Amino acid sequence: MRTALTELLGCRHPIVQTGMGYVAGAGLVSAVAEAGGFGIVASATMGLDQLRATIREIKGNTGRPFGVNVRADAPDAAERIDLLIRERVRLASFALAPDRDLIRRCTDGGVLTMPSVGARRHAEKVAAWGVDAVLVQGGEGGGHTGPVPTTLLLPQVVDAVDIPVVAAGGFFDGRGLLAALSYGAAGVAMGTRFLLTSDSPVGPRVKQLYLDADVTGTVVTTRVDGVPHRVLRTAYIRGLESSGRVSALVRSVRHAVAFRRLAGMTWPQLVRAGRAARHGRELSWAQTLMAAGTPVLLRTAMVEGRPEFGVMSAGQVAGVIDDLPSCAELIARIMKEADDGLGRLTAVR
Repeated sequence: MRTALTELLGCRHPIVQTGMGYVAGAGLVSAVAEAGGFGIVASATMGLDQLRATIREIKGNTGRPFGVNVRADAPDAAERIDLLIRERVRLASFALAPDRDLIRRCTDGGVLTMPSVGARRHAEKVAAWGVDAVLVQGGEGGGHTGPVPTTLLLPQVVDAVDIPVVAAGGFFDGRGLLAALSYGAAGVAMGTRFLLTSDSPVGPRVKQLYLDADVTGTVVTTRVDGVPHRVLRTAYIRGLESSGRVSALVRSVRHAVAFRRLAGMTWPQLVRAGRAARHGRELSWAQTLMAAGTPVLLRTAMVEGRPEFGVMSAGQVAGVIDDLPSCAELIARIMKEADDGLGRLTAVR
């Protein structure tokens, strides 16, 4: 299936695997790329040396293109972009809107850019800066998300920009891919669906919690890091939601201390990270410290397999997924479903 996205990225199928912290590493990205999709490394939870090693491991596994997600507000964002340029990575994606200097740095170095957006005006802004594509996530998506559903947000953005638009939030099968294409998107991006594959590094206990969730099994909370965040509805999240100010502050300090040790940061560096997290947002210091410690909460659940003490980002599609195929099986199935659906539409016409 040829679309503007496959032409831009050089992949066989218009299916993108999003950068999920502690999930989208060398194994998953390599499997997606080999299956004909486009995998994106989650670098926010990696140090620079680990990112370099991950990129080289993927290049040793596959000759197909892939991308890296970069936090635009990271202190070493420019260094990470320089690494992508040196390693000839195809795409830099951004969860937070990058500034013009980062976009220019990527463009001058031959790296494509694709920021994620949650509103039409954001898409118009970054398109004017010269990005190559935008990823539009509707409210159904996991992780940081907005209130507007994909079916309303996607056509707005498609009408507003003249670059490839990738649809995210609520996609898991060939019918969804076909629907996104009919709206004018050039492809779809999926996170939770790729998390729930046999190639995902997430442990069986955590995967089972996702599989056991129903369509009401996720909740959007601001108690994790002060920003609307769709996660699995667990006892830990219910505790966060019901905690008072004092207990929230104690919990926040504990996670911030753990993150400082994990990241090897000094206290001044942690304070600067907290101030950066507060920029443009009215966060309490408890929320600020929670934001700084969020990687620890993700690691606790996703890496250590202790969901009772961590956070699990999840799209609403978790409630309709009931199997763990390989990435190759999943992508082949999606493409067949899309082709069958296209045949039915042609017959109707």
